[in-house]
Order: sequence, then structure tokens, then C-alpha cells
Amino acid sequence: MSKFVPRGRRSGRALVFSVAAAGLSLLAARRTDGSAKTADAANAVANGVTAALLAPVTALHAATTPPSADGERLLATIDSLRGRSGKLRARQVARSSARLSLFARLFGDTAVRALGVHDVKDSSGTSPFSVITIRDFAEKLNGRIGSYRIGFWPGEQGDRLSGAYGNPAGFIEVTRENMDTPVSEHFRLSDFLTHDQQGTWPKYLVLREDLVDKLELVIGQLQAQGHTVRHMSVMSGFRTPQYNATGGETGGRASLSRHMYGDAADVFVDNDGDGRMDDLNRDGRVDYRDAQVILDAAEKVERAHPDVAGGVGVYKATSSHGPFAHVDVRGYRARWGLL
Repeated sequence: MSKFVPRGRRSGRALVFSVAAAGLSLLAARRTDGSAKTADAANAVANGVTAALLAPVTALHAATTPPSADGERLLATIDSLRGRSGKLRARQVARSSARLSLFARLFGDTAVRALGVHDVKDSSGTSPFSVITIRDFAEKLNGRIGSYRIGFWPGEQGDRLSGAYGNPAGFIEVTRENMDTPVSEHFRLSDFLTHDQQGTWPKYLVLREDLVDKLELVIGQLQAQGHTVRHMSVMSGFRTPQYNATGGETGGRASLSRHMYGDAADVFVDNDGDGRMDDLNRDGRVDYRDAQVILDAAEKVERAHPDVAGGVGVYKATSSHGPFAHVDVRGYRARWGLL
């Protein structure tokens, strides 16, 4: 059995589900061209949520839905519930997305369609995982959702841009109750929030799962190179278009910043909790060369996982912050700064 626990405004109501696996297994058996991998994945889900978190979602999708353009896009965006890193602890679904039917099969239709953060645990209480049902982009009206000001993306204003600058699919609704939801082993929803409107709740967040996955891969690479990483601090994650244009220190900020699309983060390793980069290269000082250590790890990650290619920038310290590295998943390689 699996427990599907809605968070936030629905806390205290625990819904109990069997993972919808019997149907998956039957559908897999009916396919005449089903591979052993597909059958194994469907059977794995039948063993519970823990197994589902390890099963390739591409195989599950092949077992349960016919080929389609939406299906191909889904296969391109998910390789497993835990991600390439194996460290993801949450997946998102918009109520209008092709992903909804797959998640409904895994975790139950009624709950998945309810807005919010839903905790999923197996009967032993292990393998914590969350399904986050997000608000569709169309729910933003006049540049805001409720009292939270967001602004307008260039695509809404008639600018002709590439697909990488299309409007986001939707928004995670972040409340005081769910803000500490882990999205991966090292990161929480609150790490990526825009730094404004401190007293306004709920807040709204755009966050690409591939970014979180890449950051976990970078942490793994740093550790493989002998660098202990207990905490990677996100100095800047998602920025609403409004904040990107007018909030904080706007000098040198790109008008088409990847931060507005939820696929960029400015990060530094901060194991000692002093709010500054640690001495990663062990030269006895903290400067941009420590951010270059993160760049080197990101280079290795992109060579091993070209599907998370993106930008990496190295920045020196200023009077208001220490050195840091920008990491994104824009879809093509870009490098800048103190390389």
C-alpha cells in the first residue's frame, strides 16, 4: 500500500492508495511488441511505490500509452522518477499536461488532480517522494495570481523568441506549510523562491526538474573529486519577470535571464553555514577560483549527460556577496565570466 498525503491547506487528511499497477501489468501484457524492460518496469510498479520510484518512467509510459507527439515530449523530459542523479524527491504535474495521465495511473487520479504538494510513502514509511500538482500558466491574470505579483514574460508581450523562451507551463503554489518540501536530496522548494514580497503567501514558483537534477549531478561530481558537499546554497533561483526587471541588484542582469524560466540557479558550496563560498580548491583563500571548481564539475556532468547542457558562469565576490557559479539547463552550452 502507498500513502498519498496532501500537504499545506489539506494537511491532516491522509488518503491511502494501492499503486495503480494491476492495470499497468495487464496493458503491458497485451502489447505484442513489449520488451522485457517494459514488462519489468510494469511489474516493478506492482511491488509498490518504492519500486515505482526506481522503474524507468519511459518504459512505464511505453507500456500504458500509445505513441503520440505528447508522448514523445514526455519521454524527452522524464527518464525516471528519481532523475538521472537518483536524488530527486519530487515531480511536478500540470492538470493540463500529458504527464497527468501517467501520474494518475501511478498515484491515483483524484489526488493528483488536486492542487498542491502530495507526499507519497510506501507502507514502511520509506522512500519519501512528493507529487506536486501545479497551477496552469493561464491562471495568472493581469500579471499576478491572487495578491502575489509575477509580471509578464516576453512571449506574452508579442516578442518573437525561440522555444527556449516560451511561457512556463505553470506555477508551484508555495505556502508556509509546504515551503520546506524536499525537491531533491540537497534542495527544498524554499531554496528557489524569488527574494521579494516576503509577507505575501502563497508565493508562486517556476522550477525545472532538470535544473535540480543537474545540481545534484554537480554535487555528486564534486564529491567524486574529493570535495565534501553537505550544503549547496542557492543565492538566486527563480526570479519573476517583475523582480528580474526591478528587484534587488539589477546591474548586469540579463533582460531574458534564464532565472525567469526556472532553469537557472546561482550557487555556492557552504558547508560551514557562514553564507559564503567554502575554500573548495584548498588554497587558503575564498575567491572566484573556488567557483571554477563548480564549473569544472559541471563540465564533466554535461559531457556525461548532454541532455542537461546549459550555461555556467563564474562570478567573483562583491561587497554584497561572495563568489558563486551560475548553472542552468538552457539546452545548449554557454560559458562566461572568470573562466
